[in-house]
Amino acid sequence: MASKYGGYMGKVLKIDLTSRQVSEYPFSDEDRELYIGGKTMAAKILGDHMTGKEKAFSEDNLLVVTTGPMTGSGAPSSSRFNISTLSPQTGYITSSNCGGHFGYYLKKAGLDALILTGRCDKPTWIEIQNEKVIFHDAGDIWGMKTGETQKALDDKLRMKNGRVRKNGKICIGPAGENLVLYSCIVSNERVSGRGGTGAVMGWMRLKAVCASGNKEVPVHDKEKMVKHTRKWFRYLREHPLTGNQLPRLGTAGLVSAMQMKHILSTKNYTYGQFDEFEKVSGEELAEKYNIVNKGCLTCPIRCARTVEVNGQQVKGPELETLVLLGGGILNDNLESILKWNYELDELGMDTISCANTISYAMEANEKGLWDNGLKFSETAELSQIFEDIAFRRGIGDELALGSKRLSEKYGGKEFAIHAKGMELAAYEPRRAAGLGLGYATSNRGGCHLNGGYLVILEGLGLSMNQTTYHGKADLTMLFQDLMEMISAAGQCLFTSYAFFPAPLMKHPNAWYTRLINKVLPYSGAVVRIINKYPEIACFHLPVFHHTKGFEYTTGMKMTFGNYIRCGERGYNLEREINRRFGVNANKDALPKRLTQSLQDPDDPDSRVPLEKMKKVYYHARGWNRDGLPTERTLRKLKILQDTRRSE
Repeated sequence: MASKYGGYMGKVLKIDLTSRQVSEYPFSDEDRELYIGGKTMAAKILGDHMTGKEKAFSEDNLLVVTTGPMTGSGAPSSSRFNISTLSPQTGYITSSNCGGHFGYYLKKAGLDALILTGRCDKPTWIEIQNEKVIFHDAGDIWGMKTGETQKALDDKLRMKNGRVRKNGKICIGPAGENLVLYSCIVSNERVSGRGGTGAVMGWMRLKAVCASGNKEVPVHDKEKMVKHTRKWFRYLREHPLTGNQLPRLGTAGLVSAMQMKHILSTKNYTYGQFDEFEKVSGEELAEKYNIVNKGCLTCPIRCARTVEVNGQQVKGPELETLVLLGGGILNDNLESILKWNYELDELGMDTISCANTISYAMEANEKGLWDNGLKFSETAELSQIFEDIAFRRGIGDELALGSKRLSEKYGGKEFAIHAKGMELAAYEPRRAAGLGLGYATSNRGGCHLNGGYLVILEGLGLSMNQTTYHGKADLTMLFQDLMEMISAAGQCLFTSYAFFPAPLMKHPNAWYTRLINKVLPYSGAVVRIINKYPEIACFHLPVFHHTKGFEYTTGMKMTFGNYIRCGERGYNLEREINRRFGVNANKDALPKRLTQSLQDPDDPDSRVPLEKMKKVYYHARGWNRDGLPTERTLRKLKILQDTRRSE
């Protein structure tokens, strides 16, 4: 329904793939005030639908594609869209954020969100043009890889004058078609990577969705927004992280810092350092292989790399892929990682879960638990293994299940590195305790971003005590809520890096930086006060441009306190939905390698003190001892009235 607020197109479509019926889904301005957009909007939609009895591969599941009010607003890094569903990998709600063009063109088509349900009777792709939905047979593109699929779709969208209609796409590759549990959805070169969203789309027999249109995204106060956006762009370009490190080295630039801080996952998280790290570092990638930098729409950061693989210019690997297919499997050949990254994107598979599943299999073979032929540092056959996973052939059929299910079959649960069934990112948490807590409590499973990315304080930005548990629970909560809201608004999480004043990043040894590092573990009380009384934070932080940008775009009042409260509401709503599917404190767990084994035998603190942090975290969140939001918390956040709570 139409909205009085800027930033919204005012329409959500629900598409029943079984009946091919298209209807408008009600989403009111009151809903927008509470649930904003993006992953939080998707959680509201999923929460209204799901009881806890649904299965990922069933017509009861939904695939919800949402934008945020900032998507297409012209603000920095505001091309983001979100895909949420019940994950076949974890059994809980997953959300996956993506850049590229699709979110922008979905809004150009006049829509804030799509809700897909049911199942096509045959392979199908959907075209959306200015709110009009057209179903097409996808028999001729079913089985194609993602790059070939998108080229074929452009040919189908070619107009009479020979030009391709400007559009955004999402599609799956063979891995999604064959229900690999960690298959992903691809949009141009960007990837909605985690949680098995591609498998859900594949089960629906939906190959792709293309969106196009000529509608404009409304902005509440254009004059103020234009001025603010110029200032915002300038600030990001002048900040040492968003204006120097990320544009110069991309996310791969963190490899060297991770090595120095002992958080570079090596040999399936056995170690925190890789002897040959320089061969697979961001500096090596930039010097020898990077051709040009790229960025998503309206992004001044331009963190994406373009490299050459077999004479073809393709997207370069992100940090996670470099580390997990590098030191994670004891591979120091950067060229092989460039090649595998391209192959996995083409097949439509999450590089993080795939790499960690491979490293689990290598260790299981090494320990005599599973005779599978895979060995650390022996990588000649990996390209074929990836193909076998995507097409569910031979050993690939088992590897398609992920490390959790494999460890339940073959043993080695202590070194199957996952949380809630989703494999962890590349950061080794025994030297980043707050990140470990984030992994364990992340709503979608082992995710560094949904987990709050506290590692930015534990060595990759600031340098607070890495292994202490003091202050980590409260800060993790704050950063989880902050990330939640940035995603809900439709912006890239990298814009949050500029939350840290530039002098702190430029001068890590200055007295004021060292003072902040020492004070951070004791900041919990301040965080809790802001969390409990957000009206106290009724201001706009000079280093945090998001709140004013949101106000100027939408017309909603948005102070820093309100911003955090919206994120808190979204995070708790996702937790409440997951409660219906069985989440509790016992599920907020990490493998024993990370919580019991010491990374350094001489350092008794070099493991994740998870249980100590969980108790403080649950109290700070307003959850009970079983890790569930209390009725008081749900009422405070105005969630309880909107959810089916059956005790």
